[in-house]
Amino acid sequence: MKAIDLKEMLAAMEELEKERGIDKDYLLEALETALVTAYKRNFDQEENVKVEMDRASGQIKVYSVREIVKEVDDDLLQISLEEAKKLNKKAKAGETIDLEIIPKDFGRIAAQTAKQVIIQKIREVERNMVFDEYNDRKGEIVSGIIQKAEGGTLVIDLGKLEGIMLVKDQIPTEHYAVNKKVKAYVVNVEKGIKGNPQVFVSRSHPDFVRKLFEFEIPEIYEQLIEIKSVSRDPGYRSKVAVYSTNENIDPVGSCVGQKGIRIQNIINELNGEKIDVIEWDEDPATFISAALLPAQVMAVDIKEEERFAQVIVPDDQLSLAIGKAGQNARLAAKLTSWKIDIKSESQFRELLQQAQEEDEEVLEVIEEITEEEVANVAEEVTDEEETETNEVEVAEEEVVEEKKKTTAKKDTAKKATTKKAAAKKDTAEKATTKKAAAKKDTAEKATTKKAAAKKDTAKKTTTKKATTKKEDSEKATTKKAATKKTTTKSKSKE
Repeated sequence: MKAIDLKEMLAAMEELEKERGIDKDYLLEALETALVTAYKRNFDQEENVKVEMDRASGQIKVYSVREIVKEVDDDLLQISLEEAKKLNKKAKAGETIDLEIIPKDFGRIAAQTAKQVIIQKIREVERNMVFDEYNDRKGEIVSGIIQKAEGGTLVIDLGKLEGIMLVKDQIPTEHYAVNKKVKAYVVNVEKGIKGNPQVFVSRSHPDFVRKLFEFEIPEIYEQLIEIKSVSRDPGYRSKVAVYSTNENIDPVGSCVGQKGIRIQNIINELNGEKIDVIEWDEDPATFISAALLPAQVMAVDIKEEERFAQVIVPDDQLSLAIGKAGQNARLAAKLTSWKIDIKSESQFRELLQQAQEEDEEVLEVIEEITEEEVANVAEEVTDEEETETNEVEVAEEEVVEEKKKTTAKKDTAKKATTKKAAAKKDTAEKATTKKAAAKKDTAEKATTKKAAAKKDTAKKTTTKKATTKKEDSEKATTKKAATKKTTTKSKSKE
């Protein structure tokens, strides 16, 4: 086959390599593969061929690759050992040999194929280069001009390709017009159906605010100040927690800037969206209090295991702490990654009072049970006041037995009411537990002391009455004896 001179094509490939970074060898390999396909499509599809191109001269040669065998079964794929040795004396059965072939009009086919392959590969390489470029820029801010604004989705011209901004990635309070220049955050880069790279951008992403801070505040870009977390309600309000390990740097002041000029540039880019800059703190209670700004916080009760925080604010600060439609509380919870429950001071006092009343009810139940039992014992002792001393001892044993029963009933009542009191697992329980326990102990001691006093009184009363009765009986007997004696003396004198 007459060699095809493609020196100009090679020169063009070298120029492409310099200007666009497309590797020349990559194009040549792709061209060789395409020429093999073109040969099979235009000549013999079953024949095993390969195409080689001289890297220096550009000459293209086509070879038929055949297997060396002793007996030939297929003339297109095999060659006899005898014929192979005529071409190469070292040929052996089982090996392959290349036979140059000169197809008719292959030069024209090769030129057309080369043009198509080069154009295709250039586009493919450019797409890959653009994809790699923007894939590396994922998480950065890009600028572009809006080309289309139809159906809610925006198409933005980013220069080398188009960016797509979905409705969910747009700020609800903004109006987007064609030919308007916008900045956006690169969320993701994907390859389309035909291999074209697609860049998805957003203005509502929380990291868009983070990148704007890095762009406007040098201390953040230089990592002297760290952005710990960002929570955002796009178009309305954002909260940014910042922190610096350098004690000489005020992280909040550095972000706000002199007369608020730094933060104002960010607000302008977000079309008036409010931004709260908060200093991050290792202590969750302090961090949560700061996150609820501008509301003032009185106290924060932390539950580490549940990552739950009970926050108490003044009555006039409750609506400010919660925010419109719960916005402030919701952003604070996202910023701190804690569940936050906000109560006003009066609401908290009501909870304390309610818990205290429940504890007092428990104590009253215990006291009522104890007083009823003691009263029953006292009545039994009173009914037996006229019995003999040995019956008094029996009554004392009954009092002891009834006291044991009272103690058992008291324990039962305590167990029944403790479950109800334990169900109130909130801040009020912590505040009132000690007080309730103290009152409970005092009531038990008072009840026990009262029962003992009544028992001693009953015993003393019974003993005293028995003694008095005995003394009266003795006096009556003595008086009767004396009277009888006096009467006897009177009769004797007569």
